[in-house]
Amino acid sequence: MRPYSVLLLVGLAAPSVAQQPMVFDTYTPGPCSPNGQPHGGCPPGTLHRIRVVPLATGLDRPWHIAFLPDGHGMLVTETPGRLRMIRDGVLDPKPVSGWPVTSLNAQTLNSVLVHPQFAQNHWVYLSYSKGDDQKRTTLALARGRLDGMTLTDIHDIFVADAWEPGGALAGRAAFGPDGMVYLAVGDRDRFVTTDDSSARMLAQDLGNDAGKVLRVRDDGGIPADNPFAGRAGAKPEIYTYGHRNVYGFAWHPDTGALWSCEIGPMGGDELNILQPGKNYGWPLVSFGKIYNGNHASEQSYYRPGMEMPVMFWMPAISPSSLIFYTGDKFPYWKGHLFVGALNGQQLQRIAFNQPPPQVERRESLLTQLDARIRDVRQGADGYIYVATEAAEDTTGFPNPRYGQGAAPGPRHGMVLRIEPAE
Repeated sequence: MRPYSVLLLVGLAAPSVAQQPMVFDTYTPGPCSPNGQPHGGCPPGTLHRIRVVPLATGLDRPWHIAFLPDGHGMLVTETPGRLRMIRDGVLDPKPVSGWPVTSLNAQTLNSVLVHPQFAQNHWVYLSYSKGDDQKRTTLALARGRLDGMTLTDIHDIFVADAWEPGGALAGRAAFGPDGMVYLAVGDRDRFVTTDDSSARMLAQDLGNDAGKVLRVRDDGGIPADNPFAGRAGAKPEIYTYGHRNVYGFAWHPDTGALWSCEIGPMGGDELNILQPGKNYGWPLVSFGKIYNGNHASEQSYYRPGMEMPVMFWMPAISPSSLIFYTGDKFPYWKGHLFVGALNGQQLQRIAFNQPPPQVERRESLLTQLDARIRDVRQGADGYIYVATEAAEDTTGFPNPRYGQGAAPGPRHGMVLRIEPAE
């Protein structure tokens, strides 16, 4: 994707990237290289131009976007623990009141969900990292009522049995077409730099919620048709297991199948189709390496009874979120999969069933922003929205050191809208 606008991305004379729209070139079907870069073996495809419009700036690590059914409001979570409102394209300067609730001992805030019948019940759901007096954390799901800019009657409806003193939590949540809440819990591996697999093996143990995708009712109860409901020694909320860190859910618009993206260790990120009761292999099957450079598994490709990914990434892109595009604003993208990525700082577009010489095409979008894509959503208006986080230097521009491991700076996150520029 080549920049078409005259906006400079560096230099003191240029206005801030966060302050005005940018226009970029994209190509459909696009590049056929494994990571979406230009490739001499494929034709460039048809040129289209997109406009990226900042809706909100100055956010502190925005994590998840949810739309209100009135078509005017958008909720955004900030990781440190604030819920923000964007209404008619304008960010309210004050957070939504009522969160956090002291009694819940919330450490961070992850997903925000709007109930499918929000217009009648005003329920919103927040997944968050919950602490205890033993300095452990787990993932919890709280529910409350949203009235304007105020949350009330907030209480936990589900607390995962994944209490550990460290390790990734994941935390992505989504309402499925069946009206159930799907909740991803990380493997809680606090030994990621060592060969000690004791914590990550929890993902293979049906007696806990670590390394699982869970399925619960909108009141936190367990659906009777869950695959392990009634099975001795297994948590009835488990939908699938053998996961490292699932960070995105999307239901295929034609088949209805649940797809997910999953962050591997050093390499081995996965795109999976989730089927109830199935085992997705972690850590017994993985293409990645532990952070000490050793292979995560001595049998990286396949074991009987374990599912293989639809796609994997080597090197890693750290997929954070995904959608299937179904709108009419970008007809040339209809049915394509969009994956937000933290590593490589891109929005990756994946097109299946394309013409030869390669039926699967990938294109890396928004790389010029030098920002991690934390969430991607399709609005009811057919536009694509993304939440980004990035560090900045003292000039106010994206910090190039961020891609080499610098932590995101506070209050430099954005919510952007992607529009056609044609």
